[in-house]
Amino acid sequence: MNYIGIDIGTSGCKAVVFDKDGGELASSYREYTVLRPLENWAELDSEDVLTKCFEVIKEVNSKVSEPVAAMGISSQGEAFTPVGAEGKIIGKAMVSSDSRAVDLIPEFTESFGEEKLYSITGHTPHPLNTLFKLIWVKQNQPKVWEEARYFLCFEDLLHLKLGIRPHISWSMAGRTMLFDVIKHEWSEEILSALGLDKSRLAQPVPSGQVVGKIDKATAKNLGFKNEVSVVSGGHDQTAAALGAGIVEPGFCMYATGTVECFCPILSKPAFSEQLRKNNLCCYDYTVEGNYTTVAYSLTGGNILKWVRNELGYEERQQAESLDGNAYTYLLEKMPDEPTKLLVLPYFSATGTPYFDTKAKGAIVGLQHNTSKGEITKALLEGVAMEMKLNLQLMEEAGMCVNTFVATGGGTKNNAWTQLKADVLNKKVIVRNVEEAGCYGAALLAQSASTGVPVKELIKSFNKSDKVFHPDSVKAEAYEQKFESYKNLYPALKQFWSVNN
Repeated sequence: MNYIGIDIGTSGCKAVVFDKDGGELASSYREYTVLRPLENWAELDSEDVLTKCFEVIKEVNSKVSEPVAAMGISSQGEAFTPVGAEGKIIGKAMVSSDSRAVDLIPEFTESFGEEKLYSITGHTPHPLNTLFKLIWVKQNQPKVWEEARYFLCFEDLLHLKLGIRPHISWSMAGRTMLFDVIKHEWSEEILSALGLDKSRLAQPVPSGQVVGKIDKATAKNLGFKNEVSVVSGGHDQTAAALGAGIVEPGFCMYATGTVECFCPILSKPAFSEQLRKNNLCCYDYTVEGNYTTVAYSLTGGNILKWVRNELGYEERQQAESLDGNAYTYLLEKMPDEPTKLLVLPYFSATGTPYFDTKAKGAIVGLQHNTSKGEITKALLEGVAMEMKLNLQLMEEAGMCVNTFVATGGGTKNNAWTQLKADVLNKKVIVRNVEEAGCYGAALLAQSASTGVPVKELIKSFNKSDKVFHPDSVKAEAYEQKFESYKNLYPALKQFWSVNN
């Protein structure tokens, strides 16, 4: 039997079919457009997203002959869709980067209590949270608020469209700031303050639980050859971490993409004043009984895209003439040694630990003889330094991270991955898993279908790894550089607060 993992992201969705041994048999991807009709708005047309989800499922089914037993769903966090009577979508989905609710945070937080919010949800207030987006809808779209039968995230919305009562995995519910991550139920206190009944939300369940069967007509339309179970999946970062093999404490996923993100596995909840002040959240992992946090740089790998677009004319021309990749040519020009530049990598708003929407980037130490290769490497060093700052805060709070498992497109370049190992002074493993999010969702589906614990499935699959050990000399140089890096944000913060 085969298993499908579907990943519903912000810019597109992908479905992948895996066999019982974790081998990838077929995949399909569709893009959709993030709509930005006004400043600070970022929306998805949920009808378009669901249409694309059905298309990728149907396409992968057409490529395999062996029947599919079960399907799991990995989904972007926070975004929700208002759904009216008879399942009709009555509004757009506000995605994580939609910040229109930012001015509504202080009033609710002051009234409810920021520390109380954190003690229940494991999160600190931010406009990405579903809670504040819902407050905005209530105040600005009262008709939608009144007519909505459900407010659903994309995991549970897909359940509804597959003919199943909507369920939401604990890890997805944990991203809404409406969920009690210790009691594993919607917080009556928060919902009461919001004026929302829990019957208008999906039913929370742990990851890896069968939530229903796809109705026969829909299954036939999607190309399924037999009855198919739908299994609760999880938030995309936690699903990808599972797909990368993060099942034991001490391991942490390092997602290398447009956003760079840490996602470790914790054996118990981690709450502290230090974590709260540094905006390091705590919510359920995709293995029941375990927890996680997410630390991230919103600039992430996008900083390399900036180099390509603004400084990489020669490399773009080279790639065009040789049918190559401009990024590869840029990275080839990086010097081997750590650079003498210092970069504050806030080319977009910061992620953790600062949650500073006004921050700006900086390159310090430029001279006439500074090369493009040095600038490229310094920018990547800056992002890695920001992640090292998050790692330091995590470790000071008692989280143990011995080994990183890197995922994402950035892992294809060995020099970039080695740089991460050197800056973090930690071992970095690159696993041969192309689609970690889909794979994590499929693993949950397989575990629920076969009864084999997901940890045992992970251990039984033979995936070839690349291992990057930190260079001790370079790691020491980066440790010294890191001390200067930690002073850069406080020194420059006053500048952009005056000039915004």
